[in-house]
Amino acid sequence: MADKALTPITVARGDGIGPEIMDATLRILEAGGARLAIEEIEIGEKVYERGISAGIEPSSWESLRRTKVFLKAPITTPQGGGFKSLNVTVRKTLGMFANVRPCLSYSPFIATKHPSMDVVIVRENEEDLYAGIEHQQTDEVVQCLKLLSRPGTEKIVRYAFEYARRYNRKKVTCFTKDNIMKLTDGMFHKVFEEVAAEYSDIENEHWIIDIGAAKLADTPEAFDVIVMPNLYGDILSDVAAQIAGSVGLAGSANIGTEVSMFEAIHGSAPRRAGQNLANPSGLFLGAVQMLVHIGQGDVAEMVHNAWLCTIEDGIHTYDVFEEGVSTQKVGTKEFADAVIERIGRRPQVLKAVTYPATDEPIVIEVAETVAAEKVQVGIDVFLHWKAGKPDDLGHALEATAGSDLKLVMVSNRGQKVYPGGVPETFCTDHWRCRFQSATDGGVVSTSEAIALLGRMHEAGFDFIKTEGLYTFDGVAGYTLGQGQ
Repeated sequence: MADKALTPITVARGDGIGPEIMDATLRILEAGGARLAIEEIEIGEKVYERGISAGIEPSSWESLRRTKVFLKAPITTPQGGGFKSLNVTVRKTLGMFANVRPCLSYSPFIATKHPSMDVVIVRENEEDLYAGIEHQQTDEVVQCLKLLSRPGTEKIVRYAFEYARRYNRKKVTCFTKDNIMKLTDGMFHKVFEEVAAEYSDIENEHWIIDIGAAKLADTPEAFDVIVMPNLYGDILSDVAAQIAGSVGLAGSANIGTEVSMFEAIHGSAPRRAGQNLANPSGLFLGAVQMLVHIGQGDVAEMVHNAWLCTIEDGIHTYDVFEEGVSTQKVGTKEFADAVIERIGRRPQVLKAVTYPATDEPIVIEVAETVAAEKVQVGIDVFLHWKAGKPDDLGHALEATAGSDLKLVMVSNRGQKVYPGGVPETFCTDHWRCRFQSATDGGVVSTSEAIALLGRMHEAGFDFIKTEGLYTFDGVAGYTLGQGQ
């Protein structure tokens, strides 16, 4: 039996429909006997309006770091620039590296084309394009940096396999686009293969993201646990939730080494606020994940089965109500009342849930990266230039290379346009100019790179940034241009 002491948690009621669905959720948890000591904080729209761009007060961080458990309702981020995503801020600040989203169908009580769907998406939560590092570099081109780290990748992949083992899942699938992004997604796939080899009891497979997404939408029962980089996981977890029945039914866990956050995957829906219409199920199921996380699996099992009985009895909110299937359309409060009335019951058609009472977390250990021999063999210089054709630029750049370097290529949006370009290629005002040692296989020193930039500046070129071309233990750490 789990410890009967109260577990401290931090609660934020959020914006829009947030206060209503949080009230419904907490009432169900209380009726189920959840052993919680609740600290409330204010986040979201009102905090943004006080001039705090992160949407959270400094004092609230102390509550989160003290309780280490955050049950959060949806918030509204004000329109316009300067306001950062609170979800991303909290996840990254407190190291919540894994986003776990169960997506399963409740057929025949909730409409779905996939009655046997039961997929868990494990999404990397801190890296990828969600680093949010963007720049406008020229009049015509903006940039967003896609950053993946080996430790971050290994953490999420190991978590997916450990989750599968903890919850008796049979297969872990990896989705990437490594046929195009050979270094970033290529590393994710490579690490997946390395980690998978350590879990011989669990089947593993890899799909390219486009055909994998098509397969998920068409035949979700072919998948069990899917692990993905951040952006793919964000998009496909919403897709998976919707094809299972409704995004409004999906909860989400954000798991960190120290602090974890639990929420619905949907937004604050301000147009539905204050009308006693909203479905609290997404936040409630996030709270069920929270109960399991803090070792109150007994309560999680009781309230989750009561919720399944409510769905099974056809007592539905407006968003999932269907004539001929549903028996009663209810509001937010009434739905919570119906769940509370069914505490102690187990569903007869839907599969009843069982949860462990343990509060032992899934512990992920990642080996320290061994430093490789890193050698600079060239430099990519990015230019803002619109004074002619690619050949004009290439010929002018040849004169800046000096005796130590040679211009290997010029590309535009990744496509090689010099030497040997074709006039049909569309070009913007943003150019990548690749210089390497004039001696084949030679090393490019920092002083040579700086001297090159000096010559380019004197020639009137507007360089935006540079990227060093390195080998790591003799393996190229850069890709060729398209057509190179």
